[in-house]
Amino acid sequence: MTVILQRDIPYDPLAPNPLPGIRPADPENWLHRDDAFAAQMQRRSELLTQHRSDVLMQSVEALEPAQELLDLVLAQACPGATDQVTRPDGVTIRVDRSRPLETLCQLVQEDFCILQKHGDEHVLTGAILCFPASWTLSEKFMRPLTSIHAPVDAYDANIARRVQRLFDGIQPGRPIWRYNVLWYRDAELFQPRRADQRRAPQDHGSGRFLRSERQTLLRLPQTNAVVFAIHTYVLSADQFPKTENPA
Repeated sequence: MTVILQRDIPYDPLAPNPLPGIRPADPENWLHRDDAFAAQMQRRSELLTQHRSDVLMQSVEALEPAQELLDLVLAQACPGATDQVTRPDGVTIRVDRSRPLETLCQLVQEDFCILQKHGDEHVLTGAILCFPASWTLSEKFMRPLTSIHAPVDAYDANIARRVQRLFDGIQPGRPIWRYNVLWYRDAELFQPRRADQRRAPQDHGSGRFLRSERQTLLRLPQTNAVVFAIHTYVLSADQFPKTENPA
């Protein structure tokens, strides 16, 4: 197990947050870098090398959106970059636009899922997902939103329609974000789990670590794809007051 913890989090993960908990995101500041940057980036590099087929999947149709996303990330996180980037931790990364998701994996802490409209639903056509929170990319790849969320008990037909309307309504230049809260017994960031291996719910009393994903949704203006970006925070439960149902 690799233990990588943030010292703090830029929002209160235990504050009341009724579903869907959506709020506007700053289009010029939707990527975030925190005190765990160097350690998380090293872990991402390890996972890309050791578990490549588990963390990286891309269809042919997702290449162009992934390239557009790479340009968008470079413009915000590495302005002026061309063929290579030197990260804040001193590591130099070659920008390979023929492998955009692989390059993105090595530039920022966020994981990225690309969803494109097929008929009436958005389908997961590409992703770099190093830090899954109890789901497996291979089970979700090339599947629509309803199938992706099938194991979620609360994801009924009504919520499915609302989520699809949300995806349809996202406008270029107007990203939105939300967060979740999960409790884990260990701090490992790479937590894949198959749908038939349901994780038992844990509360603050049994979970030693609070895991929260800052999830950003944005639309790419040229390809019209929707990007689901995930910034993962893991903190010790000792940093939070005890409650019976913090999630």
